[in-house]
Amino acid sequence: MYSVEFDSGSSRSLYVQIYDYLKKELADGRIVQGERLPSIRNMAKMLGVSVTTVRMAYDQLIVEGYLESRPQSGYYAIQGSWDGTGHGIREDSAYTHPVTVAQAEEHQNDMMYDPESFDFVKWKKCMASVLNDTPELLLSEGDRQGEPALRTEIAAYLYKSRGVVCGPEQVVISAGTQQLVTHIARILKVMGITLVCKEDPGYEPASRIFGDRGFAISSIPVRSDGIEIEKLPANIRSAVYVSPQNQFPTGALMPIGRRHRLLEWADDNDSIIIEDDYDSELRYFGMPVPALQGLDGGKRVIYIGSFTSTLFPAVRISYMVLPRDMISIYETMKMDYDQTCSKTEQLTLALFMQRGFYGANLRKIRNLYSHKLREAMDAIGEYGGKDGFASAENTRSGINIILRIDAGGGGDEKETSARLTDDAAGLGIKVRSIPQLSRDGMIYLIFYYNQIPAGEIRASVQKMLSAFRETVRGN
Repeated sequence: MYSVEFDSGSSRSLYVQIYDYLKKELADGRIVQGERLPSIRNMAKMLGVSVTTVRMAYDQLIVEGYLESRPQSGYYAIQGSWDGTGHGIREDSAYTHPVTVAQAEEHQNDMMYDPESFDFVKWKKCMASVLNDTPELLLSEGDRQGEPALRTEIAAYLYKSRGVVCGPEQVVISAGTQQLVTHIARILKVMGITLVCKEDPGYEPASRIFGDRGFAISSIPVRSDGIEIEKLPANIRSAVYVSPQNQFPTGALMPIGRRHRLLEWADDNDSIIIEDDYDSELRYFGMPVPALQGLDGGKRVIYIGSFTSTLFPAVRISYMVLPRDMISIYETMKMDYDQTCSKTEQLTLALFMQRGFYGANLRKIRNLYSHKLREAMDAIGEYGGKDGFASAENTRSGINIILRIDAGGGGDEKETSARLTDDAAGLGIKVRSIPQLSRDGMIYLIFYYNQIPAGEIRASVQKMLSAFRETVRGN
């Protein structure tokens, strides 16, 4: 039972008092890790306050890492995110309480991170401006489609950076790609499309969402220049989910000629292309190839992007650009979904982009990550390449490298992949397996080199490959 004793004589607003109460409940262990909190509407009813008041308190707890919002599920307490003091924030402050190194490491599951990869000082200045200069904007519920200020900034940025042609009214914002895919699934159903083609291997969460919603799924192989367009269905109205700039997980880049061929397929078959351009900004060699959406003029392409790779993982802000004739369909269903993206974070990001900080940070991390990539490649060659034990693929863009490990054959690739992933995690290195590619004794892993501080990459790769050798030999 949640019960806040409000101090009517206090200068602190109701949302700050709710924030302080919930934070203390978390710090004292009365709200435990993983516990689901009441919905905003139910909590408002329970405390006798407005929905907006509770939303602001929840938003602040999310910003500070005390709660997480899970799409279509609710709000949950996060482990290890409070400092145990029970103290609240100043109402006029954008700063959060410090978390000890031990708590941060526990919360991050002992994974490495690089504080140089994001300018938190400028982010905090923008958030302070939102909280201090325009608090009235936080006294109303967020726009279901996303805050207009952020949608305007995204539309302008996409045109300059990726050639995407759209207006703010075509942009839809959400907390993560998977909720956007859920919206797309509903739109496609209204359009009478029931077949979705996916890249194989590809982004499996999207495939599962479409499958769970009754779509027939067709797997289309990926080659060195992207999806095999020739194997897409003919004379059947369908949709295809592709990541042509940096195919996940192979890293294949679809050249301009193949992009035009894919657009021709969509026109010829009255079909839709879903373009997942998840990390197009992070290309380190050569010029980026224009987005499919811009080449198409925005007629048959749904464009998806995310800020996770270019800001920091805790900011779960993704977006899509819908063709104009799909906007009317989206309008009929958007009221069925709450906006799961924090309004405070959306407004902060809009200001961060407007002031030029996003572009400056992007230039900074491009230089930083390209340096890290060279360091990682050199280390992999030195400690794994001489005897062919380890080699690297997908080495021109993004935030990860594909590692191919020669496990010698004769073992269970799935089991070996899991053990290698655990080896890396034990060293604080993020690695994920790629079961679709692993076979015949060759293990494929996604290695997130971007999270390792530049000065530690060589030593980290050496330790990781040494641990991998011991595991493989033990098989």
